[in-house]
Amino acid sequence: MVDVGEKPVSRREAVAGGHIQMGVAAWRLLRRGRVAKGDVLAVARVAGIQAAKRASELIPLCHPLRLDQVKVDFQPDAVRRRLRVRAAVRCSDRTGVEMEALVAAAVALLTVYDMCKAADRAMQIGGIGLLRKSGGRSGLYVRRRP
Repeated sequence: MVDVGEKPVSRREAVAGGHIQMGVAAWRLLRRGRVAKGDVLAVARVAGIQAAKRASELIPLCHPLRLDQVKVDFQPDAVRRRLRVRAAVRCSDRTGVEMEALVAAAVALLTVYDMCKAADRAMQIGGIGLLRKSGGRSGLYVRRRP
């Protein structure tokens, strides 16, 4: 692990996102709230939050952090039958929360896949990446869209 003991504690924030592409059948079930396993977005939100809190257990050499806030939100895109996720994480610590935000986004999307797979095993998860981060020595980063 990188030694962060001498770094000052500062407010750290990171936002990550991604999406899952669905077929017609899965999209309809999701949008109508008729997925057999239950409330997909509620379960995926909780899964993303839990994942952020456990990132250091999943990613080797990732520092455990005391998180102040984790938010996981979804945005449906009916035209593309795509569900977007946005995971925002905040803490006051000596290292950033990028990995926590990325893990939250990825696990939330994997949970959507798990809950909808009976209707569509061909769903595809993609576009997972860091959208924004602030705090620390490197300061502000905002991903530019192509």
